[in-house]
Amino acid sequence: MKILGLTHAWTVAHRSNRGVEVALGGGRQKLLGLSDTGSWRLLESAPRRRLVASADAGRKDQETNGFIPLPSYRPRPAKEEDLRRINTSNDRDSETDSPSVSAGSDNLDDDDQDGTAFPSYHEKMRSLEKQLSKDPSSASTWLSLLSHSLAQVPTASKNATKVRSEITLSILDRALQVLPKSPSSTRIRLLYLHAGEELWTDDTLRQEWEKALAAGDIDVLLAWLDWRIRNGSGGLNGTVEAITRVFAFAASESDRLRIFWRLVCALRQAGFTERSMALFQAQADLANFHNQPAITLLPLEEQINNLEEFWESEAPRIGEPGSTGWANWHKAGKPGLALEGVLSSKRAAAGVVIPSPLDPYQLWAREETREDDLLKPPSRSTDPDAELDPYTAILFSDIRPFLFSLTSRRSKGLFRLMWLSYLGLHVPGLETMAGASDDDRWTQLHLVSKSYMEAIFPSSSDRQVSAPESHAGVLVGRETHYADSFGPIKSWSYRCIGPLEIFELQNQTPRWGLWTKEDLVGVDVEFVRRVFEQSRMGGDDVEWDLLTLTFEAAIDVKGALKKSRSFLASAPESLPHWAAHARLERFRGRLEEARKVYETVLSSPASSRNRLSAGPLWWDWAEMEWLTGHFEATTGVVLRAAEVEGFGGLAILRGKRALEATADEIPETLWKVREAWTRLGALLELLTGDSLPSFLTAPLVAGTVTQESMTMASVGMLYHHIFTLRSPIRPAILRERLEKAVELFPNNTILLGMFLEMQKGQGLWGRVRMLRDVSISSDITQEKGVSRRATEVWLGQWEKGQWSSEVERIRGGLTSAIESERTRGSPILWRLLLELEIRVGDLERAKSVILQALGECPLVKDIYMQAFDRLRPAFSAHELKSLWETMVERGLRIRKGLDEVIEGWEDVEGGTVEREEEMEGMDEIEYNSRELARLKPY
Repeated sequence: MKILGLTHAWTVAHRSNRGVEVALGGGRQKLLGLSDTGSWRLLESAPRRRLVASADAGRKDQETNGFIPLPSYRPRPAKEEDLRRINTSNDRDSETDSPSVSAGSDNLDDDDQDGTAFPSYHEKMRSLEKQLSKDPSSASTWLSLLSHSLAQVPTASKNATKVRSEITLSILDRALQVLPKSPSSTRIRLLYLHAGEELWTDDTLRQEWEKALAAGDIDVLLAWLDWRIRNGSGGLNGTVEAITRVFAFAASESDRLRIFWRLVCALRQAGFTERSMALFQAQADLANFHNQPAITLLPLEEQINNLEEFWESEAPRIGEPGSTGWANWHKAGKPGLALEGVLSSKRAAAGVVIPSPLDPYQLWAREETREDDLLKPPSRSTDPDAELDPYTAILFSDIRPFLFSLTSRRSKGLFRLMWLSYLGLHVPGLETMAGASDDDRWTQLHLVSKSYMEAIFPSSSDRQVSAPESHAGVLVGRETHYADSFGPIKSWSYRCIGPLEIFELQNQTPRWGLWTKEDLVGVDVEFVRRVFEQSRMGGDDVEWDLLTLTFEAAIDVKGALKKSRSFLASAPESLPHWAAHARLERFRGRLEEARKVYETVLSSPASSRNRLSAGPLWWDWAEMEWLTGHFEATTGVVLRAAEVEGFGGLAILRGKRALEATADEIPETLWKVREAWTRLGALLELLTGDSLPSFLTAPLVAGTVTQESMTMASVGMLYHHIFTLRSPIRPAILRERLEKAVELFPNNTILLGMFLEMQKGQGLWGRVRMLRDVSISSDITQEKGVSRRATEVWLGQWEKGQWSSEVERIRGGLTSAIESERTRGSPILWRLLLELEIRVGDLERAKSVILQALGECPLVKDIYMQAFDRLRPAFSAHELKSLWETMVERGLRIRKGLDEVIEGWEDVEGGTVEREEEMEGMDEIEYNSRELARLKPY
């Protein structure tokens, strides 16, 4: 049917009550959607055409003041003489210069033949190969070549794992033949071994690992240990034997600490929480954080013998009431045990009431999970629990092979932070400080706790998508609502910000910091408080005191202030303690009290003697005045810090020079102090200048912790200047800077939080998806870790009502992360993927995920428990019994036998479990014959 007013090419293709649909050619063509097979095939196929930019492309579309001016095409009449001149010139040139023109065209053809236009993929490949021919010892170039080669094989394609492994082996085999021994070559060796797991036989893989272990590198040792745990050979006992072997190779205290941390995490995941807690308590007693008596100067073997005597006496241990340490116990004449004090230190489990479900499998799984989450210390042999469950009492012989000496303050400090992380107080950046950032695959167990799961995934009410409203026949979309940009996951390099530093404020009160009340859910507060008290190293333990105050402030700021006064009584001239006390006053909203602290302390002789060290205190004062809008007071504070009097232009110039000279005077080892003085100079220039200071606009550089801290300081000042104080500066400046910062430091959630805050209503998802690529980078800081992967899951609920549309993206991101070389085999990511499928409601897919996860993480008890509890409808009784037998075979901790729970239980259909197992074990022919006999009359 033709349409009046349109050409004959347009015809009616479809008619409905809403109108008619017109199309070219008369046929109604179906448009391909993103979910169609053809669309996916086109997206995954390699590019076939290439657009070559001309020489004038760089000069076109120049931006002017943020806009691209559009040209105005005004036709000009051509003059007759111009046309004649052009034609004459062409004729004359064609007559006289035809040989040269033809020669030029021949040369052009030759150039085109010599300079064949290859696709960008092949050109980059040729460029990398040329670089390797010049410098074959460059590990970063080999990694770039590998990353570029693997980019052509999508992880979701068929046989992707096998193909990617073959490519990895072929490239890295060449690399290992020419690379010298170095940390970068060690990483290439590990990538080579991980790829070989998919292709080699068991004997070949075992031989390759033995060759790698001969070097004695700690990263290779831990990677081999991780492979043994994922392999599951020998169960938990085989894992303990492997850790014992690795301990013999460890050469330094930091290496032993990493192995020790891996051991306690493996024991906790297997359900042996009492044994892992006993290891921490015994090692803490052996470290002896207090003043060392003469007994601690004995040889290590003799110290362990004395510690064994202390352990078997069942005296109070670290974290329990009345504990003073094993050395002081010996010095005091080995006093007896106070049973009442020790027993009262445990969290009572009797007061917890568990709703009894109909299914005994769920009841059993929930009881096991609840006991594992308590993280109770080991019981004594006289406790009633020890008679019911012998694993609650830990013999010293079970932990003796894994105890070692800690002599340096740094090693003792690392051990204490590991213990806090184990107890539920996550310390961001601890893995990097301990030696390797990829240890987060198994250390960040807090991410799979119940409280964090509830925070990462949206509630049922947030998943609902509200339909748009209609007014007078016109659809009106609802206003877009966003969640808090600073989410529950906190990740940055250690010491980038102080424990009491706050990045997000609301009505001048802290809203987001290191530890908040939400982070204390599920934490045994009294036990952790005693760990803080009993693990303090002497009178000069500033870092530990600040963490103590942060913990107390998360509970109650008044209690933290009381604790701070006790610290100041023993160290009245400590500037960090005074700075922490002033921050606590700011947390309560008492700015006048904080101002008095700054005024008094910075006017004292102690601050004059330590002028350079007073820089962070000066910055805290200036920041407080700046964020409250007192700009004149801020300028006065900065000039006082620079020791300049007056407020005129000359005084400001002198202040800038003095602050710059002070920052240059500070050595690089005190980079945090230098950063404070640099920020003071930038703040003075920001308040008195007409443009942004160079500190806020300088190019960002990735690499060390110092550079990450400077990036956070620079971007944080610009964020407060534009967003918090609402200064009339273009927000695009901050957005572009944050986009670059998030790209350079993908694991920093502070930068990501500021980025999200500035992207509200700005089309965030297109910018975030550009940072989702999984690649192998030559720089370890460029790779996304476990915390960033968990943050991307949380991002699905950042924009309200968009969760359902983000599920597939989140599923793809977690799947890619599990197959990535950086986070491969992480039980935390497997647990997040399983939780996603459960909350989506796809139980069959969740069942498939559980079976895959148990192949990669055979010693993680929590994954088994999900099959018995939340995935009970997807598993039959026979399958659950098989899983339980697998747990027993692999040596996982089971507090109560499953047979005792399900004995005599009848399901909702009236059949017993024994009957169901009998029917499932029956032959198919026998079952059919019985069923035929039962239905015979009909």
